[in-house]
Amino acid sequence: MLQELLTQIRACQMCAAHLPHGPRPIVRASATARLLVVGQAPGTKVHASGIPWDDQSGKRLRLWLGLTPDEFYDETHVAIMPTGFCYPGTGPSGDLPPRPECATHWHPQLLPLLPNIQLTLLIGNYAQKAFLGTSAKPTLTQTVEAWRDYLPRYLPLPHPSPRNIAWFKRHPWFEHEVIPTLQEIVNSTLNQ
Repeated sequence: MLQELLTQIRACQMCAAHLPHGPRPIVRASATARLLVVGQAPGTKVHASGIPWDDQSGKRLRLWLGLTPDEFYDETHVAIMPTGFCYPGTGPSGDLPPRPECATHWHPQLLPLLPNIQLTLLIGNYAQKAFLGTSAKPTLTQTVEAWRDYLPRYLPLPHPSPRNIAWFKRHPWFEHEVIPTLQEIVNSTLNQ
């Protein structure tokens, strides 16, 4: 059933008219996965390669998690699902927001087929709003600062994009408080 759904998602054309580079849904999942990584939407490099987090953001994310590429891309342990499965194109200040169709159409079908997920990482504001709803704080910074409030089910993170270097510098507590705990939880989750 899961493989059938993944095949349908990867063939999705639902919002093709809104995607300047065409659809290329990016998703990885297995019913045995215990960690779910939810980002916003693929960027240009990921759209080209078809491999999630195959860019500088992905390198930083794997460092945060304390995972090698082989561990991170082992879908029997780590599922990867963006808020919007396709690259949305570029706007005036970076990539456009993820298309909303995926979160409303595909997420409700996919999530029940991932019964072993113990921790969901919510990377960036779009993922946090989609999963936390009204329990998300008014800003990403406030939501990430309140990360303990969302455990053990969710852990909100800023986007690891190089564009967010200024955010990381302004919020050193993230590297000192959140990252070590994140690595402990991820290690515990994946090595049970």
